Amino acid sequence: MSKPLLLWIGLIFLFALEILRVYFIMPFPGSQKHDTVAFAYFLDRNIFWLRIAALVLFIWPLLYYLRSGKAWQKITLIVVLLVYGGIFYLFNFKFLADKMFYPPKVKQFATTGASNDQLVIGVALHGEARAYPIEVIGYHHQVMDTVGGQPVLVTYCTVCRTGRVYSPFVRGKLVTFRLVGMDHFNAMFEDADTRSWWQQATGKAITGPLKGQQLQEIPSAQMTLVDWQMLHPNSLTMQPDPNFASRYDSLKGYDEGTIKSSLEKRDTGSWQFKSWVIGVESDGRSKAYDWNNLVRERIITDTLGGLHLLLTIEPNNKTFYAFSYNDSLRFQYEKTLRDINTRSTWQPNGVCTDGPLKGARLQPVQAYQEFWHSWRTFHPATAMVK
Repeated sequence: MSKPLLLWIGLIFLFALEILRVYFIMPFPGSQKHDTVAFAYFLDRNIFWLRIAALVLFIWPLLYYLRSGKAWQKITLIVVLLVYGGIFYLFNFKFLADKMFYPPKVKQFATTGASNDQLVIGVALHGEARAYPIEVIGYHHQVMDTVGGQPVLVTYCTVCRTGRVYSPFVRGKLVTFRLVGMDHFNAMFEDADTRSWWQQATGKAITGPLKGQQLQEIPSAQMTLVDWQMLHPNSLTMQPDPNFASRYDSLKGYDEGTIKSSLEKRDTGSWQFKSWVIGVESDGRSKAYDWNNLVRERIITDTLGGLHLLLTIEPNNKTFYAFSYNDSLRFQYEKTLRDINTRSTWQPNGVCTDGPLKGARLQPVQAYQEFWHSWRTFHPATAMVK
């Protein structure tokens, strides 16, 4: 093979390695539409040896032209090498997810938050409750913490609008995770023990030694801080880390869906790519409920896999709830939530405040508010409730 051909094959191969290694796991145009995570994982795990292979291809002709080539050939090669240096720096120190989004350096909790109206992911375990503001954990993507003596991994992906809480134990061992990128627009984490890649929305290992295994999910709820504190008066709230104040500012408006970012803003119409839905799973089945419909109707009743389901929303149009209820009850909304059977009055949070059933509480069901594109991607057989 001729020297020029070896030279350019090696250089193109080297450039492609650096770019594709990051391209397939970050939100570049077209990068999130196909199932490329296995290839991206191969590149990531073998990047050192692949670079050596590229170097072997072009090092001899490179040295030849730098020593014996014409002036324009030497200048061209020097420029190409400088360009490679720039690409290497960008794709290894600027465009990698864990170089853009850092874990908190300082974790502080208090009984109050920056705003009562801010959305939080709430976790309550063994008599202790904690709230994690979305505009804080949305930047970090994941926060390791302990609630009620139990380690938890609180995660959030702003591009999918998915909040999930998991037990950070892998094969019985407590492990740490780092953000490595995304797959189908959803955040991916790598565990420090096996270096498998885990999907944030599902908790599944999608590539690596533990492919197919799943993290145990811990119940959580998304609502405003004030509504969370109504349910958990002694809850602590995670405070913003002052080291990342400017990063948090970039998520202003995210709670309301008015943020300008094309990856994170809301489609206000129904069933569009970035429309809000409420997703619920039961007995292997899933349904997506239109957020706009819930805001209009104030309640939605349905059945899912034998579950009698009630969705409600607070007057602030931010906090929603999902409950299961006895099939003997029938609910309606007439300026307030009542059951037809006993005419008892219920709050949106599932507490009966007046009537024969006063003091009763409905059973919460795990439900998620997220973008429609996310729910249908990770629940391809989901039903749509319009």
